[in-house]
Amino acid sequence: MLPAQRLDALIARHAELEAELSRGAGGDNFVKLSREHAELSPVIEDVKALKQAQDDLAGAEQLLAGNDAEMARLAADEKRELEARIAELEKTLRLALIPKDEADARDAILEVRAGTGGDEASLFAGDLFRMYERYAGLQGWKVEVLSLSEGAAGGYKEIIAAIRGKGAFARLKFESGVHRVQRVPDTEASGRIHTSAATVAVLPEAEDVDIEINEADLKTDVFRASGAGGQHVNKTESAVRITHLPTGIVVAVQDERSQHKNRARAMALLRTKLYDMERQRVDSARASERKSKVGSGDRSERIRTYNFPQARVTDHRINLTLHKLPQIMEGIVLGEIVDALIAEHQAALLADEESKLSA
Repeated sequence: MLPAQRLDALIARHAELEAELSRGAGGDNFVKLSREHAELSPVIEDVKALKQAQDDLAGAEQLLAGNDAEMARLAADEKRELEARIAELEKTLRLALIPKDEADARDAILEVRAGTGGDEASLFAGDLFRMYERYAGLQGWKVEVLSLSEGAAGGYKEIIAAIRGKGAFARLKFESGVHRVQRVPDTEASGRIHTSAATVAVLPEAEDVDIEINEADLKTDVFRASGAGGQHVNKTESAVRITHLPTGIVVAVQDERSQHKNRARAMALLRTKLYDMERQRVDSARASERKSKVGSGDRSERIRTYNFPQARVTDHRINLTLHKLPQIMEGIVLGEIVDALIAEHQAALLADEESKLSA
């Protein structure tokens, strides 16, 4: 059972937020308070529904203790319904009260890089990116390629894109890690299965207010863009490479014709990488850091295998195997894996919260 004092504290906080917003909080504080209010409002509705159901249950139990047999029979039916309703509301609230990742509401930056396996790794990186692109389309998200480097035989050595839409980072964040593929390359005459890999990183896109960057800490180079992109690419020095000297982080963008636009994109990408670095630093510094079965999100961790001969995809973190590889690569069934990863993560957080309550 959820502690009554915790529910009362939520109601009090909601009332406090409404009072602050009605007084006309301004600027960044207004955005922050509005976001918290929007997130808390549906929870408060469930809290009020739970309190009402508990009151109704107490009334039904009083009727059960009375001498009227007919009323007692009706009260017994009502009690069963209310107990089921209370159990469902408590389950919903426990999930809603799991500590939130503040970055979940953000857009995502997706980075896919070819790993071991030469040309086949680049082809697989291209397949992975198209899988995420199709999945994003099914979710109604927008995909904007920020930077890419094509492989010699197709695919990508590296591709970076912004994925913008509701729930983008929250649903994609567990994709970070090493993805392994087992298949027969088109160039393999003997039909021998090759194993190659690609690395995926999903970062929450930073906002301007998150990270302050000192221009003195930046080294900016401009150069002529190369690769696909039209006839203009080799005529003007529109590509931009920015090095953040204190951290050594390097970002490069060459997708736009305008050097100004490329620099703006590169700065947004740098801000995201610095924000992600700070998030990881804070997370690793927490004394009570947990590592659930979903994994740490470490990009060196092998998380999934795509076996083409057996049309099988296995996520090693939750021991989930689906024999739906074509549909997954089309982005259609990727959501089944995403949902399973989120459910496992929520279950681990919920178990941790309940252990704290019972301690």
